[in-house]
Amino acid sequence: MAFAAEVAAVCAVYQHAPVVAQQGEHVISTDEKTGIQALERAAPTLPMQPGLIERPEYEYLRHGTQCLIANFDVATGEVVAPTIGPSRTEEDFAAHIAQTIATDPEAPWLFIVDQLNTHKSEALVRLVAHACGIKEDLGEKEKRGILQSMPTRAAFLSDASHRLRFLYTPKHSSWLNQIELWFSILVRRLLKRGNFTSVADLRERILAFIAYFNKTMAKPFKWTYKGRPLTV
Repeated sequence: MAFAAEVAAVCAVYQHAPVVAQQGEHVISTDEKTGIQALERAAPTLPMQPGLIERPEYEYLRHGTQCLIANFDVATGEVVAPTIGPSRTEEDFAAHIAQTIATDPEAPWLFIVDQLNTHKSEALVRLVAHACGIKEDLGEKEKRGILQSMPTRAAFLSDASHRLRFLYTPKHSSWLNQIELWFSILVRRLLKRGNFTSVADLRERILAFIAYFNKTMAKPFKWTYKGRPLTV
């Protein structure tokens, strides 16, 4: 029953995102795509010829990896305020959220995220408390108060009375987070066939693709599932 209620809550947020967006609230689907490899092909791809398909080079050089933290705006279909870097620590994620809300600092924000521990961190609690002007004692991590444990921190971060809050998808339900659909677009359109000479080149190409996507392809996903059990 708890799982069904959590799924229904996420689906309801998706359904009402266009309405709340008109009222100034941002509904954002957020997650990390880790281990994106900067792979450089060892030889040029051979182009198509009569009777032959394109033939990519399968040997490559590794230049390192990057982590993309991305936001998908549920109401507009745009990818906003992305972060690309070498790691995904709790400080990285909190900094990403701070960077995101800075684009509209007085607005309400709702972030849909999964159950990763960095999405329930001390750094995130302190960020939300500061952004919302909450002065109460937050306690101490692993000892008392709001900061005591992941459940207590998650309860604070998901408090509907806060201007900045988080909605958690159920465990093992990555399919429910719309940013995962956009990640699949990124893989198909850029990463799968990409040729990157360095991690800097990889970052620049991802950011360029996001700008191109927002300009030419961005639109809300047509989300028809409403959280009810699927039947045959």
